[in-house]
Amino acid sequence: MKADVSLDFQFTSTIEQVWNALTDSDTLAQWIWDNDFKPGVGHKFQFRAEPSEWWDGIVDSEVLEVDEPNRLSYTWVSAGESTTVTWTLKKGSDGTIHLHLDQTGFSEATKARKGAIEGAKYAWTNMGEQLEKVLTAQ
Repeated sequence: MKADVSLDFQFTSTIEQVWNALTDSDTLAQWIWDNDFKPGVGHKFQFRAEPSEWWDGIVDSEVLEVDEPNRLSYTWVSAGESTTVTWTLKKGSDGTIHLHLDQTGFSEATKARKGAIEGAKYAWTNMGEQLEKVLTAQ
């Protein structure tokens, strides 16, 4: 299945620092939203953002895969849409950490709505920038 959202980020932090930023609830809250995440397959959790008139601010999720420090996958269920978010980490030959995001499973109705997937790309790009700030501050 081709990813609906596919983004790449590069960091000069260690792979352990990037993995921690993906799997530590307090650190996740600094660059995504408040949450009750735990890195265990089957763990159900929520991301909680500020609600708006169009959205309740809740993302229901379940951890699908934990392969420390290489791969993390979880569901992302919100606003009637159920997708899967997968993070893949690789260390480059120069020591740079390459973090790849795939978000798959957007419904055909969502794909037909102009801007829905572009909005997700925009949001993840902003979150990636926040992640870089969090990692730089460590």
